[in-house]
Amino acid sequence: MLDVRGLRKVYEGSGRRVEAVRDLTFTLDAGELVCLVGPSGCGKTTLLKCLGGLLTPTSGEVLLGGRPVTGPPPGMAFVFQEYGRSLFPWMRVGENVELPLKQKQLTRARRRELVADALESVGLADAAGAYPWQLSGGMQQRVAIARALAYEPDVLLMDEPFAAVDAQTRADLEDLVRGLWRERGITILFVTHDIDEAVYLGQRVLILSSSPTVVQEQLKIDLPDERDQLHTRVAPRFAELRTRVYEQIQAAKRGAATELRKGTPPPH
Repeated sequence: MLDVRGLRKVYEGSGRRVEAVRDLTFTLDAGELVCLVGPSGCGKTTLLKCLGGLLTPTSGEVLLGGRPVTGPPPGMAFVFQEYGRSLFPWMRVGENVELPLKQKQLTRARRRELVADALESVGLADAAGAYPWQLSGGMQQRVAIARALAYEPDVLLMDEPFAAVDAQTRADLEDLVRGLWRERGITILFVTHDIDEAVYLGQRVLILSSSPTVVQEQLKIDLPDERDQLHTRVAPRFAELRTRVYEQIQAAKRGAATELRKGTPPPH
């Protein structure tokens, strides 16, 4: 469904040249839920913007369903970390969810049907007439997820979407995402800095190196499909997997620090 080949992104300007992403290659199969983690500042958001057609890569390519991504593709939706900036406060919840649908050739009745279904899916069936600022942070992020679902994407890109909410709300939203993924069969790439979250959510975890970024390891998460916050997180296998991810991220940091001390760029 999503094919990333030799992706590289270099920022140039004001006399500076920063290689944010060096050589990223990976694939996502249709219906897969993959989490992506890495050290802070390793280029996760740059990568997502290239995948979503918001940034043009310096070299390499991104294919969605076999077609090159050259701009925001119709089969893809984003959920960002900053729900407060992605929802329009002067528009009601239902209007916020409906807004992207106006780009599609849909009847008004069909748009309303999709909005109602999406809001019901995230547990906000009665909130369509409210304004975002009347809702809690967790509920606002549910609205942002509903807006993405209503668009009926093939691929959903999620950029640290739960980083700004409290721990209890985060746990609820993690279970919501896994539930929606299983119900709807959407392909999801979920970027997070939280190792436990990556292991809990994903079928695979892609571990990135420090910047300039390459894929350091792809780890299969061989936990049962049926997961819950109480039992999954205390399972011995969960602890083994999170330890492996943590070790890889620490190794990436040490590698970057060593290269910095040498004064040489990190190797390919």
